[in-house]
Amino acid sequence: MKLDPLNLLLNKDFKLDKNLYFIGGNEITLMEKICSAIVEGYGKNDDISINRIDTIDSFNISHGLFENKKIFVGKNCKGLNEDNLNNIRNTDAVFVFLQENSSKTKNIKNIIAKDKESYLIDCYELDKNSKIKILNEFLKFSDTKIGEDLYWALVEKLDDKYIFLENSLNKILELEQTDLTINNIKKILTLDGAGKEKVFFNLLKTNKKIVELYREKILNSSDVNDLYYSCRFLCNLIIESSDENDYSGKIPIYLYKEKRFLIDIYRKYNAKKKKMLLKLLSSTESLLRKNADLSVVYGLRFLLNIKKITIS
Repeated sequence: MKLDPLNLLLNKDFKLDKNLYFIGGNEITLMEKICSAIVEGYGKNDDISINRIDTIDSFNISHGLFENKKIFVGKNCKGLNEDNLNNIRNTDAVFVFLQENSSKTKNIKNIIAKDKESYLIDCYELDKNSKIKILNEFLKFSDTKIGEDLYWALVEKLDDKYIFLENSLNKILELEQTDLTINNIKKILTLDGAGKEKVFFNLLKTNKKIVELYREKILNSSDVNDLYYSCRFLCNLIIESSDENDYSGKIPIYLYKEKRFLIDIYRKYNAKKKKMLLKLLSSTESLLRKNADLSVVYGLRFLLNIKKITIS
């Protein structure tokens, strides 16, 4: 059955009781947040074993009498089809699949949507109503009170991508009550959004210039996450486009001023470079997940490696 991602994310009493969770859509930062929330929810139990898989055939579903309950997490898991879904339903393990929308996932999503023992959780960019729900929950949780003008300014200015919205709200709610002004809010939102992407748009500058800009904009692990997901989005546009016309049509309106630069970058890529870029995204995500303390170092390395692949 279908589940609104915000119902799972904002409802603290939400019960995780399904055999299968399929997280789809195209807003990767919200998809990742939902996946983490599910895994963390199950992880609260000591008798849970969490296993990450790359293919549907790379797990063992057999259980001993006293063996821990297993959760299998597959991101862009290969080999998932209707037959495998039927096999999964016959196990007592829990499966969490995260796969962006494609022609290959359409049939699987239709099947899961009709299954009462499974959840289909589609994640897309946040609309106004979704931002209101999230903002209300953040204000309630932090016991923060703001004026009506500031409230609607936030609704209007907060980012449509979840990770940027969440990071902005966390920074805003750390302010003292007297500092909760529209001008201060605008400063935070400006730095959180375009500030991180600006680093990417200087990709073809000298390494010295990139390092200087990186050290100016990226100060902690939260900033690195912002940068990573901004770069991941832009890199995926390159990887997933079949040709220049296809790529040009996928560039969001809000990046119109950078369109010429982005097209120039795309022209430097062939199939081999796209594979290298995809591998870099995967390895960097793994490093950031496992070594948060070194995220600022990994973030700079990530950026310089994108440049290296681009100009090679």
